[in-house]
Amino acid sequence: MSLTAKQRKFIDNYVENGNASQAAIDAGYSKKTARQVGAENLAKPYIKSEIDKRMKEIESEKIAKADEVLQFYTSVLRAEIEETVAVGTPDGVDTVEVPPNIKARLAAGKEIMKRYPTDDPLVEQQLRKLRAEAKLAESKLQTDEQQTPQITIYDSWGRE
Repeated sequence: MSLTAKQRKFIDNYVENGNASQAAIDAGYSKKTARQVGAENLAKPYIKSEIDKRMKEIESEKIAKADEVLQFYTSVLRAEIEETVAVGTPDGVDTVEVPPNIKARLAAGKEIMKRYPTDDPLVEQQLRKLRAEAKLAESKLQTDEQQTPQITIYDSWGRE
């Protein structure tokens, strides 16, 4: 079903302010019936689905995607961005823009490398060691279970 101009305005205003009565008034409905019209519009499935669709779009824009995060880490690593730092001067406090320090750049590099593992021999050796330790622990557990003594309980007549 196609939306009327008033319904489109209602949706726009409702998504912006979250108030159905005010959205109805802003869309051009009568102030006397705004509360009722707002509730009716929210009850209409095609209007509700359009509102839900727009709200999902807004939410997805608020959440950073993986490539956006990696771009940020890369810009920190390359010192392409600056941060504002307060600096005390004889005249008071000033702010200056400075590139990320070495610690921040190293942290960004580590975060990037977590997402792009390499064929580093050291990492491979660590993985082999962890696998061996896991096998050893599993083997020990099985051996302990097999060596648990069987206890036989006898009654007062000497029967099991």
